[in-house]
Amino acid sequence: MIDRRTMLAGMAALAAAGCSSTDNPIRKDKETTKMADGKATVYFTPEISPASLLAAYQAPGRQLDGKVVIKLHMGERGNKNYLDPSLLQELVAATGGTYADCNTAYGGSRSTTEGHRQTAAEHGYAPVDILDADGHSPLPVSGGKHVREALIGAHLGNYDSLLSVAHFKGHGMAGFGGSFKNIAVGMASAEGKNDIHGNGFSHHGEPFFERVVEYAKAVMDNVGEKVVYINVLNKLSTSCDCDASADDPELADIGVLASLDPVALDRASVDLVNAAAEAQDSKKLAERIDELNAQYLLDYAEELGLGKQAYELVEL
Repeated sequence: MIDRRTMLAGMAALAAAGCSSTDNPIRKDKETTKMADGKATVYFTPEISPASLLAAYQAPGRQLDGKVVIKLHMGERGNKNYLDPSLLQELVAATGGTYADCNTAYGGSRSTTEGHRQTAAEHGYAPVDILDADGHSPLPVSGGKHVREALIGAHLGNYDSLLSVAHFKGHGMAGFGGSFKNIAVGMASAEGKNDIHGNGFSHHGEPFFERVVEYAKAVMDNVGEKVVYINVLNKLSTSCDCDASADDPELADIGVLASLDPVALDRASVDLVNAAAEAQDSKKLAERIDELNAQYLLDYAEELGLGKQAYELVEL
């Protein structure tokens, strides 16, 4: 795990370079989430354990009620970097939540409902709700450039609240996979995934990022305030958990972050990865994020009013 002093030194260097989202030191109190001085609150702990995930979920002060869906990526068969299910035990106990994901559009072990459930069970996740097992429900998208209706797994309508638990890592097209990819591409049906990628995986760059954000907006508008976002920064590979032969982790584990603002949360996660890359002189993941201009996803999400990139990091 990255040393806290090293991490803070890296963040100070980022701030000195002009990164406005990291111009405050980490606070160590547990204030409730507020937009002080226009900044979102992101909670952070360097500990990665069942107790720390529960503490991160509780920190923003939003209790999820009713039927809770826990959206996460349970890993392609052969992948070794997906989240260990033991980390979520206390979250499941506290929320009564149900693990969920949608089928893939590119083949592999999770392209069918039966195969997806079997792969999830092999990785320690059961029972699992495959949200598009019965198709999708179109959710409206307002204010976007491309998408008018997002094709989201139909079972989302069976739940009252959403807990997004994203394993933060690299991605070959998106640069990184965090909260936005988890609820956008992850909650899109197989048909929706094709829609995001341009029906043939032809979209790249800004159009792809815009469609990801617009799908996320459909989910966010649907669930309203009944959502909490968590990013787990461990097993930090340049590859997605959808890659059966993913690259080994590049960086030491960083910790767990949580927020009610997914833009701030993904921004803070990128900043911490950049700080770790500098501190450890290991920059493959940071360079992938930069080379693919993944920053644009957060710029567009902020433009559509889905959150703010300016944040204050509060240590638990």
